[in-house]
Amino acid sequence: MLSKIVLDRLQTRLQAERLPLSIRLWDSQTLVGALPASVTLALNTPRAVSLFIHPSLSRLAEAYVRQWVDLEGDARTALTLLSPLFTNPKRIHKRISDRWRFWRHNRMRDARVVSSHYDVSNEFYALWLDQRRVYSCAYFHTDQDSLDLAQEQKLDHICRKLRLQPGERFLDIGCGWGALILWAADNYGADCTGITLSRNQQEHVQVLIEQRGLADRCRVHLMDYRDVSEEMPFDKIASVGMFEHVGLRKLPDYFRKMHALLNPGGLSLNHGITKATSDDEHIDGSGDEFIARYVFPDGELAHVSLVMEQMARQGLECLDVENLRPHYAKTMWQWVERLDAHADEARALVGEQKYRIWRAYMAGCAFAFESGWNAIYQILLAKPLTDGSVPYPLTRDYMYRTDSHPADGRSS
Repeated sequence: MLSKIVLDRLQTRLQAERLPLSIRLWDSQTLVGALPASVTLALNTPRAVSLFIHPSLSRLAEAYVRQWVDLEGDARTALTLLSPLFTNPKRIHKRISDRWRFWRHNRMRDARVVSSHYDVSNEFYALWLDQRRVYSCAYFHTDQDSLDLAQEQKLDHICRKLRLQPGERFLDIGCGWGALILWAADNYGADCTGITLSRNQQEHVQVLIEQRGLADRCRVHLMDYRDVSEEMPFDKIASVGMFEHVGLRKLPDYFRKMHALLNPGGLSLNHGITKATSDDEHIDGSGDEFIARYVFPDGELAHVSLVMEQMARQGLECLDVENLRPHYAKTMWQWVERLDAHADEARALVGEQKYRIWRAYMAGCAFAFESGWNAIYQILLAKPLTDGSVPYPLTRDYMYRTDSHPADGRSS
């Protein structure tokens, strides 16, 4: 009886809003909005009706992973049409106990969480990432840029912002599959160190270093950032897509460590996802709960204002801030398209459930960036010299010059 009431109301809403969406039930009955329907949501079991009683994108994603539902049609169009049925634009308060936040992030737990995500399969990630396996937001100069080109542009954009010079000691915190340290060593002559908590990534990067003959100026360690020695500070530091794993209570320690690892006058770039809402709010019905359960168990996002406050409190001066939200939406939609194009291979590598988890997670995140629920910033920081000065150009022109690399000395 309850199911019939829910489905009747759903049919009425589909027709009233003229959504080009059909919902096919387990008994082949179909609810239709406007025709022709561009997307079909298939309810494979009567249990799926409960999704419309307490709707949220997290519950929809979980139902998809459990195969209670299937989506037929383009993922981007599907989320655009389904979002009004499963989200509430109001913002609600959601506090996590400070005590729980404190115990979330320790070396052993962080290593286990990182491994659970990044050690799924190198071959799986290779199916849908670019040729350099950059697992972070790309940087598009035009809408026509390929993912491979946009990721190389991002790597170079970071190196330019840092004004990398030949021989400078450069640390990449959370180096992934090594794209940034290899780019910096190859194109800027920097002496590069990468650290990661993923054994699969560390082994992959080590092979690439040896294959390219870069062992004299490039190395990778399986290491927590808290364990990096401060005895020989670095000239430049980058952290790309890593600080989301640090934890809100640990942000002061994280930026304190970054400050300690930098030489006076050194530059650091923090590239990471932030919340678009204040610290105790989230979008009602968004996919936060799904990601916390299935993708990044201990991930925590802060508003950019909190991030910058903690940077300043630890003695790091902010020089430049760039919002890359449109770039990450484009990046993640391309990942979804590439994963869809290799769906059979992905299922063979990681199984049906993990394939569905990653598809739901990436499509949901792409939609969240497009909708303004999340943001992502590159923040360039300096550790001032003892007299308080920062050796930095008067303008940002050097970041965008195409006739030279900053390393050749003509861009300042």
